Amino acid sequence: MRKIALAIVLIALPVLAANPHDPTWWDKFQFLANSPPLSFQASSTSAKPGAFGSNVDVSNECGPQSETFIAINTSNPQNIAGGSNEIFRLPMRGYFSTDGGGHWGGVDLPLPPPIGTNGIDFGSDPGLAFDSSGNLFYSYIVVFFSAGNGVSINGTEMAVARSVDGGKTYPRATFFEFSGGQNHFNDKPMVTADANLTSPFRDNVYVAWDAAVGGSASGGVRVARSTDHGATFTTTRVDDPKGAGNSIGATITTGPTGQVYVAWNDIAANSIVFNRSFDGGVTWGTPTTIALKQIPFDIGIPAEFNRRALVYPACDADRSTGVNRGRITCSWMDFSAGSTTHTDIYTSVSDNQGTTWSRARSVGDTHGGADRFNHWLATDPVTGAVNVSYYDTRNDTTGGGFQTDIFLQRGDGQTFGLGTRVTTAVSNEHDCNGLFPCASINYGNQQGDYEGLAAFGGVAHPIWTDSRRNTEVAGCRDPRGLMEEVFTATVK
Repeated sequence: MRKIALAIVLIALPVLAANPHDPTWWDKFQFLANSPPLSFQASSTSAKPGAFGSNVDVSNECGPQSETFIAINTSNPQNIAGGSNEIFRLPMRGYFSTDGGGHWGGVDLPLPPPIGTNGIDFGSDPGLAFDSSGNLFYSYIVVFFSAGNGVSINGTEMAVARSVDGGKTYPRATFFEFSGGQNHFNDKPMVTADANLTSPFRDNVYVAWDAAVGGSASGGVRVARSTDHGATFTTTRVDDPKGAGNSIGATITTGPTGQVYVAWNDIAANSIVFNRSFDGGVTWGTPTTIALKQIPFDIGIPAEFNRRALVYPACDADRSTGVNRGRITCSWMDFSAGSTTHTDIYTSVSDNQGTTWSRARSVGDTHGGADRFNHWLATDPVTGAVNVSYYDTRNDTTGGGFQTDIFLQRGDGQTFGLGTRVTTAVSNEHDCNGLFPCASINYGNQQGDYEGLAAFGGVAHPIWTDSRRNTEVAGCRDPRGLMEEVFTATVK
């Protein structure tokens, strides 16, 4: 979801256009406030590989999904797990594969009891990570609200669910950091686990998020750490407590000897900001700037005109035994060179644990007035290659910049090779391939705020929200059909 700048008093109304600062879950909330949630158990198996060329429909279920994430079990790389938001249903959705991404199953994530007699709660914003022992951790937020004559939000809290069977089941979840009130929100959690076999903090679990409190200084970027496999968490604030609290999109990763690295978008300073811990997340340094940027919060590019494309960092560290071991690479979106309308993806690297950073550079490749957005970055812990995936509109044929493909680039963090087109068909979240405005059926959520990527042993697995099937009913009881689906691919 995203930060909300003002207190919200809600009444059940028809679906409205999204405000730039609405959270991702706002569209889901709008649907649930006006319609009963779909109660069916989603399909447990996906489309067969080959049905869409090299692309696999991971979700293969009725109704829309958005905001995807993916993780690889380094102790068993054939085991891959994913997650996404559900828009018409309450729980988060989990996905699992035991054959390296060829086939997938699905499962719902647990929710806590609602608050109040007319209470409803739902999940949003997935993040996933495996530890060195194959335990899987799935982070998300829980949003509580009350229905009745009026509708009010009761608060949010953090959730981390644990799976010991590779994502097939999540028998337990830890709920913590409840924030009550109309304008207090925990936002955009990302999870990582220290899977470094020689780390003194091996198998620690870390979650980073921003606690938005009406845009006030009492929010801030938080990191919670667990030393007992996700059973309990201890929280620390890691941004500047003197700041305005205008931060969003925190990301977290670990270095090769247990360092913990966090970065986020500081809206007030219009910069990508970084902090680090060398004692397993107990204490933190002073935040430093990776790079200044031009787009403060988000931008309404044609391909995501309704949801708007969010500015956030994605970072990873080189944990391989290669020449760049220890290098941290961060990516983010900003205006392309010489433009105030089109967007590009930029990277910066640090070879001294985040003390200094290289000049920001475009990931390169042919731009040609396209838009790039909803990126993710993953450094291969075996080869050390830095992988970056993103939506790209270079193949648009509408003339409006509506159609997107997923592209993948590899490099060392400073330079990258030519992009590889991953998708076998374009997506159009603007007008549903010319049939009608997609916002009329997907409740404005479009692709959401981010998509995921994982890499291991020279193989990358991007995962994304895809609308190629958004006009198919495909046997769904709901006449809106499949709408946005979760797709992935295996790129060797």
